[in-house]
Amino acid sequence: MSNIIYNAGKVKEYENLMAICEFAGESRAWGENLWADLLQNPDVYEEYLHYMIYHTLLGKVSVEGYNVLDLYVWQMELSNLRQDTGKNTAACNKDKLVLHALKTLLDMKKNPEEYLKKLNEGRGLDKY
Repeated sequence: MSNIIYNAGKVKEYENLMAICEFAGESRAWGENLWADLLQNPDVYEEYLHYMIYHTLLGKVSVEGYNVLDLYVWQMELSNLRQDTGKNTAACNKDKLVLHALKTLLDMKKNPEEYLKKLNEGRGLDKY
């Protein structure tokens, strides 16, 4: 019989991610895509685990000077623009913002130029 390694911890972490995606209104496919990217990037995976355990952002990994904390704030600004509130309200889904900050960090690792452009341009509503 071949050696089978079963990591119950990873299964639990995956299930937690899927539950947060559901709570955040993201599709299972979106969550699975995020999970696959996290598994390919151990440093960002550590950021995800820190959030799962402590419900705070670590901010240890950076790409072009931006870390997950910066990207969380950026996501919050985008959310405020979309909701046309100008401020962070109780209706703001913070878990969704964290997921999108992690996804943006992962995407920035693949294509930093695209995200640097987005991060450095103005915040007009017509751009989002």
